[in-house]
Amino acid sequence: MAKMSKRFRQARETIDSQKLYSLEESCMFVKKLASAGFDETIEMAISLNVNPKHADQMVRGTCILPNGTGKTVRVVVFTTGEKADEAREAGADFVGDEDIATRIQEGWLDFDVVIASPDMMRIVGKLGRVLGPRGLMPNPKTGTITAEVAKAVQEAKAGKISFRVDKTGNIHVPIGKASFEEKALAENALSFFEKVSQLRPSAVKGRYMKNVSMSSTMGPGIKIDVSDLKILIR
Repeated sequence: MAKMSKRFRQARETIDSQKLYSLEESCMFVKKLASAGFDETIEMAISLNVNPKHADQMVRGTCILPNGTGKTVRVVVFTTGEKADEAREAGADFVGDEDIATRIQEGWLDFDVVIASPDMMRIVGKLGRVLGPRGLMPNPKTGTITAEVAKAVQEAKAGKISFRVDKTGNIHVPIGKASFEEKALAENALSFFEKVSQLRPSAVKGRYMKNVSMSSTMGPGIKIDVSDLKILIR
């Protein structure tokens, strides 16, 4: 078992592992316990009562965090002509077609989001083995294969996140930085929670969400009271 640092041990002792905290308390503690020497990422994790092996219980989607993620998002767009100009005006970092594909095939991966207009999939499709395992392959379900490339770029830059339940039924996403105000973290957390709530598969019977927690990069998890979150989104 990995040895816990003194800092982590002290942080964990601050939290009652058996208690369910309100969203307000969780945001306060997660900031207080983010004591590393850098601006730690704040993550939210939701454990779902689903079996991802069944297609009708797969939970995936996108969410635009109202206060962004605190991270500078580098966007690649595969498109040409007028749409290429629109993408650049919207803030895309890299725009092209075959030239971009060649760079990626040669090992270049200095970007966070890939967007493609439908006519470019003949080129992007060849990059599946490189982009797929990294979660970067454009997909119409996440709005990254679209004719509205400018809108997609703006959303990515504004803090749009994509998520998908893993094989153990959990979803983990970044919802901000330790430097964020508590209110901003709470607003982002609520937006994500509400989106996952809306995606409840009809095949799921009984309780949908088993646990919700929040943590910083180097800090302990803080369990959030699901009933408190449900009240706040009504």
